Amino acid sequence: MKAAFIDAPGSPDVLRYGDVPMPTPAAGELLIRVATAALNPIDTYIRSGMLGAPARTPFITGTDVAGTVAAIGPNVKRFKAGERVWGSNQGLLGRQGTCAEFVCASEEFFYSTPTGVSDDAAAAAALVGITAHLGLFRCAKLQAGETVFVNGGTGGVGSMVVQMAKAVGAKAITTVGSEDKAKLCKSWGVDCVLNYKTDDIPARIKEFTQGQGVNVWYETQREPDFFKMVELMARRGRMIVMAGRQAQPTFPVGPFYVKDLSLHGFAMFNASTDEQRVCADDINRWLSAKKLHIPIGKSFKIAEAAAAHRFLEENTLHKAGTLTGKVVLHP
Repeated sequence: MKAAFIDAPGSPDVLRYGDVPMPTPAAGELLIRVATAALNPIDTYIRSGMLGAPARTPFITGTDVAGTVAAIGPNVKRFKAGERVWGSNQGLLGRQGTCAEFVCASEEFFYSTPTGVSDDAAAAAALVGITAHLGLFRCAKLQAGETVFVNGGTGGVGSMVVQMAKAVGAKAITTVGSEDKAKLCKSWGVDCVLNYKTDDIPARIKEFTQGQGVNVWYETQREPDFFKMVELMARRGRMIVMAGRQAQPTFPVGPFYVKDLSLHGFAMFNASTDEQRVCADDINRWLSAKKLHIPIGKSFKIAEAAAAHRFLEENTLHKAGTLTGKVVLHP
């Protein structure tokens, strides 16, 4: 089969496209014919070697996927050949990735794709949707009527945070960098959309919350400013951090604890398959009900994986501002 793979970590140029052995499903595994693979920042970290060298080579990249079950291994209980599925958690921890014509993986990491939901939407929602859900509900225990803030409301995780908040009756505040992105957020029902280039963000947050502050601050930035965050939090607010592997910011201990605040850090891949399935069930329900809209920013062929990685890094590392939504790849 054809796949995008690396023989050693490095820049996007180390990605090659060519023939690799066809996988065979072992016990409990699905063989999935890939329709869509979605690209995430962690895929670029793995390719670059930031997370260490791959356990085996050639190593196929990609964490997220949607497609059709082509075959099943012994003892598979939840799926049959011909069913549409989506999932994440591939392309790391020794597992081969999803940027290929087929992927073989444990059924524990997969979920049925609802009727009427495209493969692009299912794949693009996978990692970012599970990540957003874990932070909002497992960690922060978000409730209806509370207020959530997240930077980058049209980004991968940010777009899921604001829409999930609205799906459960919470209020959402977010930042964007253009009028087009602001219109997109408003179309999802986001209550307060701020332009980080022109608005006084702290003043506007205080105004919107009538001085009461934010209940849940979902931080997606790599270098969080805890002094600003703590000042803008409501009493007993919850702060979520899930980015910035090398970040070591200073922390305002006194202002933090006198407000009864809590800080939660998590990595999506540490969540158990049972915890992730709770997220996936809600994601499927909201996708079916049109409460989650998945913006696709750019599509590539899997043969163009190197270009896709360059494009994503231009936006995540170098702030090019040319991406709204997710990057997806097709065989």
